[in-house]
Amino acid sequence: MSSILLPLAGGAVRYALPAPPPLLSSLPDTAPQARSRTVFAAAHVVAHPHRPNGPGLPAAVDWDATLAFRHHLWSLGLGVADAMDTAQRGMGLDWAATRELIERSGAAARGAGGRLACGVGTDQLDPDRLHSLKEIIAAYEEQLEVVEQAGAQVVLMAGRALAATADGPDDYAEVYGRLLTQATHPVIIHWLGDMFDPALAGYWGSRDLDAATATVVELIREHRDKVDGIKVSLLDAGREIALRRALPAGVRLYTGDDFHYPELILGDEQGFSHALLGVFDPLARHAAAALAALDRGDVETYRAVLEPTLPLARHVFAAPTRHYKTGVVLLAHLAGHQDRFTMVGGAQDHRDANHLSQLFVLAAEAGVLPDLELAAARMRHVLAERGFEQ
Repeated sequence: MSSILLPLAGGAVRYALPAPPPLLSSLPDTAPQARSRTVFAAAHVVAHPHRPNGPGLPAAVDWDATLAFRHHLWSLGLGVADAMDTAQRGMGLDWAATRELIERSGAAARGAGGRLACGVGTDQLDPDRLHSLKEIIAAYEEQLEVVEQAGAQVVLMAGRALAATADGPDDYAEVYGRLLTQATHPVIIHWLGDMFDPALAGYWGSRDLDAATATVVELIREHRDKVDGIKVSLLDAGREIALRRALPAGVRLYTGDDFHYPELILGDEQGFSHALLGVFDPLARHAAAALAALDRGDVETYRAVLEPTLPLARHVFAAPTRHYKTGVVLLAHLAGHQDRFTMVGGAQDHRDANHLSQLFVLAAEAGVLPDLELAAARMRHVLAERGFEQ
């Protein structure tokens, strides 16, 4: 195998490409849906390689590559969670592009028979001013209609506008109560921690997470028939387990914890989490293999597949966590799913060369890159664009 010169901590390091781990040859290219867990991979979008995509510009999306990646996820038996934060929702992907993404993904899901959930938010509102609860509800309602017309399951996203306006738990209860009453089918509620988006600090009306948890549990109990589950991204396994145990019977907890997903999905004697994970975008084949093992009761293989991916996942989602999308898209490029390492909003520049180099090493050692020679060639080009020559 060849080697690659990488800028790592302490200076330039000549890294010899490792032999592919034995596990890699056993990862599936296609798989049926899991029977024991409901799992969504939150999918990224592919920026158009030949159109402007700088900060503040309208998003220019490569629709063919973006939809091809969704078909890749469906072929592995995973649901697709689209128009979420992994797709740079409100972080480079504007509402016009988001609406088109929802409509295109809806049509693709119908054709493929794939499971699809899409985010409903308020990002069509002007971010530079406060909005009334009435305006916020109207914005959510507009997007709710778009997602339901696309035939996708609704994910009620945590909203920056609501976080900025709400005075306390009662305002959240008013907004969510109105939306849940209108939803045609049970929705997934989305609780995204401020490590993913600082503007969401104090969501549910309190910075005290115990109080916030009590508020959302009460909301779910009040609207039990309209809630399929809650997606939680707090990166706190103990808090997620406690919330899972407090939910009404039949309401799913979808883990969004990209630090502890193997143990949370596996669960314990009192239950388990389902999953809606950004990290399953680059780990789709691993996820499919692990879920198949879980379906047949083979916990040893489940652990053997997923646990070695944790160092990579924790690096991708390292602080500042909101920039994890950069690592997700680099991995898609290195794995051959898109020709260029470019992102809407210019977000490919949100991580430095040292971070990306360590990501390459961890991905190679976890068996996430199916063709290491191709990945190394692409990584050399990425580093050259940042001024680091071989």
